[in-house]
Amino acid sequence: MALAHVLGAPRIGPHRELKFALERHWRGELDEAGLRAAASGIRQANWRAQAEAGLDCVAVGDFAYYDPMLTHVALFGCAPARFGFGARIGLAEYFQLARGNADCHAMEMTKWFDTNYHYLVPEFGPDTAFTLDGRWLLDEVAEAQTAGFKAKPVLIGPLTFLYLGKPKQAGFDRLDLLDRLLPAYVRLLAALRAAGIEWVQIDEPILSLDLPPAWRAAFERSCHALRSAGVKLLLASYFGPLRDNLLTALQLPVDGVHLDGVRGGGELAQALDWLPATKVLSVGVLDGRNVWCDDLAAVLDRTEPLQARLGDRLWVAPSCSLAHVPVSLAPETRLDAELKSWLAFAAEKLEALGTLRAALNRGRAAVAPALDMNGRALASRRQSPRVHDAVVAARVAALRADADRRHSPFAARQAAQRARFALPLFPTTTIGSFPQTPDIRQARARFKRGELAEAAYVQAMRTEIETAVRRQAALGLDVLVHGEAERNDMVEYFGEQLAGFAFSQNGWVQSYGSRCVKQPILYGDVSRPRPMTVEWTRYAQSLTGKPVKGMLTGPVTMLQWSFVRDDQPRAVTALQLALAIRDEVADLEAAGIGIVQIDEPAYREGLPLRRADWPAYLDWAGRAFRVAAAAVRDDTQIHTHMCYSEFNDILPAIAAMDADVITIETSRSDMELLRGFGEFAYPNEIGPGVYDIHSPRVPSVEEMRRLLDKAAAVIPPGHLWVNPDCGLKTRDWPETEAALAGMVAAARAMRRVYAI
Repeated sequence: MALAHVLGAPRIGPHRELKFALERHWRGELDEAGLRAAASGIRQANWRAQAEAGLDCVAVGDFAYYDPMLTHVALFGCAPARFGFGARIGLAEYFQLARGNADCHAMEMTKWFDTNYHYLVPEFGPDTAFTLDGRWLLDEVAEAQTAGFKAKPVLIGPLTFLYLGKPKQAGFDRLDLLDRLLPAYVRLLAALRAAGIEWVQIDEPILSLDLPPAWRAAFERSCHALRSAGVKLLLASYFGPLRDNLLTALQLPVDGVHLDGVRGGGELAQALDWLPATKVLSVGVLDGRNVWCDDLAAVLDRTEPLQARLGDRLWVAPSCSLAHVPVSLAPETRLDAELKSWLAFAAEKLEALGTLRAALNRGRAAVAPALDMNGRALASRRQSPRVHDAVVAARVAALRADADRRHSPFAARQAAQRARFALPLFPTTTIGSFPQTPDIRQARARFKRGELAEAAYVQAMRTEIETAVRRQAALGLDVLVHGEAERNDMVEYFGEQLAGFAFSQNGWVQSYGSRCVKQPILYGDVSRPRPMTVEWTRYAQSLTGKPVKGMLTGPVTMLQWSFVRDDQPRAVTALQLALAIRDEVADLEAAGIGIVQIDEPAYREGLPLRRADWPAYLDWAGRAFRVAAAAVRDDTQIHTHMCYSEFNDILPAIAAMDADVITIETSRSDMELLRGFGEFAYPNEIGPGVYDIHSPRVPSVEEMRRLLDKAAAVIPPGHLWVNPDCGLKTRDWPETEAALAGMVAAARAMRRVYAI
């Protein structure tokens, strides 16, 4: 009998219950007991869904109040020493680690592999100690068992936990902490065994990366130590093939191995030959990263031979945790019926997994209606005329080789732009968005429901734009923005106006903490029927003599932050998006807008996990950005923005994007990220973020001055801009104005020091 399980489930709840409970708790409207009750409700619903789909166990420990890596910091008592919390961390301390407090900035946040999820980065040093606080997992295990579910606890493996952390002392090797950390894991596994647990899933996704030899070698002793606890271990990797780490993984002293059969399906034959006869092989046969229906007949064609050889040693699962897809299609009453039939969210993937389990164990005839329905949906998608647009395909095919090149090199453009704008040294600006107040959200919601006439909605948004421009002018900012009041999301807003996109009502996924995004569904060829931002930006510019930036989302981020069609190369889809953005840039320039920001926060996120695959991606991603930006005059200034990623290893590629100005997140790393730009001698202008917009704390002028001093030590002062880390839509106006006033004061102080 083949078994079925999942590596993890969405943790936000079907209607974002976790988000709303967290935000109520942070506002003091919901006590800790109420928050824990809301969390329990989400977990219980997830376990019921897995059991009702016919799965053989339920994932426990995949839930987190903010982030799984942060939960492991609490579980193993290793909060950054600067917080002074000691070994035992309650929910109050947990949230301070995530959001900062009056004395400490929050833990650094960065992307989880190549997904658009952000995790909290553990901080490690020679003095780091680990003290197990098993309540963070054992209480959830007891909760599942009491409810009658067979629990399979999920843990981030010790090597992935250390590898994804950050050394806080130069030259310190995080691997030196492994022997200090393993005893805490062993005690936890022993407690799980004592609680009646048979299997524990140990997630080690770093096996899909290029690992230094010492880290690869450390897996042997790590797994030997973990196995001493006496519980069965399923070592899980995902997000890609293992390549040179495959044999290592299969030979480790564990009881089973999970492989990503979607992205690493080409390795399954080799894995089958190398798998020891005593081990379980779990295969990720459904795509846990995208929302398209999997071809169940094709999955069975690949899986039935595995079952013939493995029998009950075969487990089937999604490729990775289902936390990366929305919860359920059930609430989607507005999606076109044909398009909806092509999709599968987490609930539908559970149903498909149950169908596969039944087909493997009882034969395809037992699930013939489900297989037939799946086949009809796939055929409908392949044949649908809405997917392909001959005009778009012809435009991409006709694109000139030099369509991605500006007319002049940066030095000439910089001179033209300085003559046009006459900005001061250390010019100040923001990243684009301003607080999305309840009034803004209510007006947008009423307009979408048809309760507010278009003229009234336009006037309401114009009022908000005027407010944003007036406040920026009063603060003394040098380059203004219109504030993006009309935008629900930086990708969804544009996708709603482009051909080839569809939108769910409730297709939310977690980005970090309480932040959820509703990713567009990019199902067909992309084009821009009409201008998207020109009138809003033109109106803002009419209110001030200072330059107003046009604000756009770049083609790579549009791609990365959508559920992208899987029937053509991503590079082709990126070029289609680039041409749509290019048209918008041209229209903004024609409307008199002299500065255009094309945000690419997901640029590094799209980077393949293996370095050997980087050049091909960076080539087409860089070309897509340049195609979007290149058709403007020399005195039109192109900005881009990137955040919450490591950039130092792709600096040549970032420079090759040839944006006139790049703004980046650097405050949480204390300007550490900027050092690489200085060592690389980044040729264009750069705006390092001087305060963290994801924390409610308002930094002092002195704190921002200190960061700017660090920046000026590695970047020529004449190339430096001053800005926050990211957009301000999630903040309130009082803290926004206080922080920006301090930022402007810090910039003016820098001008006095560096005045020529």
